[in-house]
Amino acid sequence: MKAYKNIGVNVNAAMGTLAQIPISIHCWQGDDVTGFDYGGAALGGGIQATGNYPGKARTFEELTADFAMACSFIPGRKRINLHASYAVFEEGEIPDRGAVEYRHFKPWVTFAREQGIGIDFNPTCFGHEKVKDGLTLSSPDEATHRFWIDHCIRSRKIASEIGEALNDDVLCNLWIPDGYKNIPADRMSPRLRLKDSLDAIFAEPLPRVIDCVESKVFGIGLESYTVGSNEFYISYAAQKPSVYPLLDNGHFHPTEGTADKIAALLCFFDKLPLHITRPVRWDSDHVPLFDDEVREMCMEIVRNGAIDKVLIGLDFFDASVNRVAAWVVGTRNVQKALLYALLMPHDRLREAQEAGDFTALMVLIEEIKTLPFGEAWAAYCDRQGTARDGEWLAKVKSYEAAIIPQRRS
Repeated sequence: MKAYKNIGVNVNAAMGTLAQIPISIHCWQGDDVTGFDYGGAALGGGIQATGNYPGKARTFEELTADFAMACSFIPGRKRINLHASYAVFEEGEIPDRGAVEYRHFKPWVTFAREQGIGIDFNPTCFGHEKVKDGLTLSSPDEATHRFWIDHCIRSRKIASEIGEALNDDVLCNLWIPDGYKNIPADRMSPRLRLKDSLDAIFAEPLPRVIDCVESKVFGIGLESYTVGSNEFYISYAAQKPSVYPLLDNGHFHPTEGTADKIAALLCFFDKLPLHITRPVRWDSDHVPLFDDEVREMCMEIVRNGAIDKVLIGLDFFDASVNRVAAWVVGTRNVQKALLYALLMPHDRLREAQEAGDFTALMVLIEEIKTLPFGEAWAAYCDRQGTARDGEWLAKVKSYEAAIIPQRRS
């Protein structure tokens, strides 16, 4: 890797750092966000998995088998991100969001131990009959918002018990779909109700839980107003030291740059949860590519010394392609972007900027783009004992050929 050495970059050190960065991989790519409970309602809130690729996981056993297969082709440290709707109910139980307990997630804890991975967790405030008029925690109906407050409190306690069982911190992320299709007559009252609901949910500090709230600009059917906006949640987290704002790069206007938001929020928060996806004109949750946006986000994480501060997770669900392959390529692309960022001479670039030498800054950035990055990535895969690019897809196809006939029955 002489080309990198010539610009003052230690490739071995970069690969060692990357190997220690955990990526929280979402379980819901494997079943198109279906889950295992039965809320009796469509997903809603702008959540929509499009496509009909065969072989979708239908059970805990199928989903974990698919996830384990994907992990076998993903180098480095990994976590699994669960929604409460993935509770594993015993035979004879009536599966419902309002009844979830830690015992329903013990199979996931066992699976995580077997895989050597961590777990993150989310209350599931969508796809349920208790979503009334598109609202949950901000609903004016007392029974509705009380149901969701209780569900979120239960979810935080489950996250805490998972953390205690694994001796690990668990990110517990709260996202709600609440909003209106048409211009509302009152924008403030729903937000005040949401604030009161959040205060009740976060009233009790819990061990092993990192709490966060996730904003969104709009959802399908909720185009005119979103209660949990970016401004609302950043303001809430700023006055609530134990709660962090989560950035999802699909949850902003297409012209907004999430990389810039990362740098801004790191000035004020000691932790910053992040969801990486690929929005195509809107929050469409396509599989992330090794593209400019993902690289820019990862460069902000690395250049600001925030590897231990930014909690990186993924959030995409594409039902038009092989779901295992989607997990693999999406996660590997984020890891590629992190390695790309780790292989940049950030001190030299910063010195050029501070000196006002923007010509040197531009030239160096452009020259870095043609360095042999692919060789560094291949070497990292070798070091991790993971398939290189071009070596894993055939194995996923063989796995697919074996499982699809079973899942058509």
